[in-house]
Amino acid sequence: MRPEYRNKKIEAYIRELIAQAIQKIKEPEFESLKDYIVISRVLISKDRRFADVFVSVIGNSKLRKKAVELLEKYKGYFRTFVAKNIRLYTAPELRFKEDKGIEESVRINKLLDEIMSKEDENGSDN
Repeated sequence: MRPEYRNKKIEAYIRELIAQAIQKIKEPEFESLKDYIVISRVLISKDRRFADVFVSVIGNSKLRKKAVELLEKYKGYFRTFVAKNIRLYTAPELRFKEDKGIEESVRINKLLDEIMSKEDENGSDN
């Protein structure tokens, strides 16, 4: 199996495990946020020591920052959960980061819709 393919499988599995761990956590801080947190992607380093976990939250940027801070606070819990469920020599250190990709794509789609509606208005006037 090629190393890139194996890394992609590991990334996808870590993503699933973190999503499961979020649903299993019983801390009151997570109760209001856990339904809105989306683990959009995971990137693992070549030596598999680090995994960057990109987090998106349905809501505003304030909620997203709060969610990333909470995940960072409990990253030991998540690393232990991943270590118990994955077959690697060492569990990667998790680094949680904001993912603004979903929000940016929504913003771009709104801008494109506005442009299309302006073109339709100008085209119908002629």
